[in-house]
Amino acid sequence: MEALINYLLQFGNLNPTQIELIKSKVVFKQIKKDEYFQEAGKIPREIIFLTEGIMRICYYNNKGDEITKYFMEENHFLVDINSYNQEIPSTEYIQAVTDCSYLFFSKSALRELSLTIIEWDNIVAKITAKGYADKVNKISSMMAEDAKERYLSFLNKFPTLANRIPLSYLASYLGITQSSLSRIRRNIR
Repeated sequence: MEALINYLLQFGNLNPTQIELIKSKVVFKQIKKDEYFQEAGKIPREIIFLTEGIMRICYYNNKGDEITKYFMEENHFLVDINSYNQEIPSTEYIQAVTDCSYLFFSKSALRELSLTIIEWDNIVAKITAKGYADKVNKISSMMAEDAKERYLSFLNKFPTLANRIPLSYLASYLGITQSSLSRIRRNIR
């Protein structure tokens, strides 16, 4: 719970009463490795704050290939924000790569926080903007790199993730085959 509060405090000020209200509105849950938190075709109704583990956001392309868009690790919020805000079915899956623990906010809890805490909408806007910027930075930096550079960049930016996720997911994220990733890993050791 403290990780959530510390994260929120990076984006705005909250007094002790507001912090207690926030704590009263979140629910702790766990999900097992390989289970889906969110499935494509469903409207997201919750926003989660990941406290332990790794989740991945993925989709299926028009050929039926599973594509990993990105990974999310501890101390980050996670939701298909466009589908959540517009109340339309998601086109993405959110899957636990490891056993995960998280705190979730229901839509009604978030609405109540918005109506009660003056600074809440501003905090949410800043977190959302940071999330968008982080996503763009992850994707745009990879566009000009070859496969080896993408892998080395991934290791540099996410040093703790590489050994915690299956090679097939990492290869999908990097846009290469698993055999190419294995060859790259062998050549840089």
